[in-house]
Amino acid sequence: MKVVVTRHPALLDFLIEEGIVQEGNFLLIAQAKAEDVEGKDVIGNLPLHLAAMAHTITEVPLKIPFELRGKELTLDQIRKYAGDPVTYNVERSTMEEEK
Repeated sequence: MKVVVTRHPALLDFLIEEGIVQEGNFLLIAQAKAEDVEGKDVIGNLPLHLAAMAHTITEVPLKIPFELRGKELTLDQIRKYAGDPVTYNVERSTMEEEK
């Protein structure tokens, strides 16, 4: 089961509409903690320390104009500004490992 991390209803509607998640087959979380994402396939935006705990992290990049930043977007606006989903595998390393 995938984990969706978002507080934005229109983004969730977009994910379902695009078939990225199937209704009833994901866990929706507004604000993720380590135990929510560890080893899981996550869709949304996470801080890097949490992204490194996830199996994968998928984002839908949004090219939002400056005047709309910080505002709740409609589903039509999400459709307009959304790019193709991108999946990442994030690994944690320390400065000691790099020496």
